[in-house]
Amino acid sequence: MNILLLGYGKMGRIIGEIAEERGHQISGKINIDNRSDLDQIDPDSVDVAIEFSQPDAAVENISWAIKRGIPVVSGTTGWLDQKPQIEELTLKHNTAFFYASNFSVGVNIFFKVNKFLASLMKDQAEYKVSMEEIHHTEKKDAPSGTAITLAEGIIAENPRVDHWKLEEDSDKNEQTIPITSKRIDPAPGTHIIKYKSEIDDIEIAHTAHSRKGFAQGAVLVAEWIKAKKGILSMDDFLSF
Repeated sequence: MNILLLGYGKMGRIIGEIAEERGHQISGKINIDNRSDLDQIDPDSVDVAIEFSQPDAAVENISWAIKRGIPVVSGTTGWLDQKPQIEELTLKHNTAFFYASNFSVGVNIFFKVNKFLASLMKDQAEYKVSMEEIHHTEKKDAPSGTAITLAEGIIAENPRVDHWKLEEDSDKNEQTIPITSKRIDPAPGTHIIKYKSEIDDIEIAHTAHSRKGFAQGAVLVAEWIKAKKGILSMDDFLSF
């Protein structure tokens, strides 16, 4: 399979290494320094594009591929206010778009555990939920996309909360999930959900030890999505 890498930072490099180890070819490696090289790439030479760039480049990168009928696997966060336009573009050009805030199988199991715990806690009004996420200092957006997905999972299961905010912006409303974002090297990603009461605390956490789990997941999805169409997610891939 021929894979185009849209974004060639640390994640892009690891994705490229894993893809080549699995027998795939890299059709191109695009980053901020060689963005103009996209015009030289033959779309027919690309089976799938894997997009891990920056929030300010994601929409342009994804749109370029979709308009040429190339399926896209994207893990860039911080641009999702424009995701409906990308989904509309995907359907218009009859290709496939796959977005996940996190491609780690372990994290996606953690998403399920988080939602299950939230459903158990919905009637426990004495517990106040909060979240902490820790990433490396190169991560541009806060909170992380994974943290937002976790918060959305809690909101879906617990009617006592209806929105999230960064802790420094939090209005301390009981219906708010406060999220603390820390940027500490070399942390690849830690997410902690806490339910606190006067009597006790309940915590669940996921800690990534490297970026390899994210990168391997992205390559596995790229292999899976090649012949598919439409708007797809990790639930489709993992068949939860």
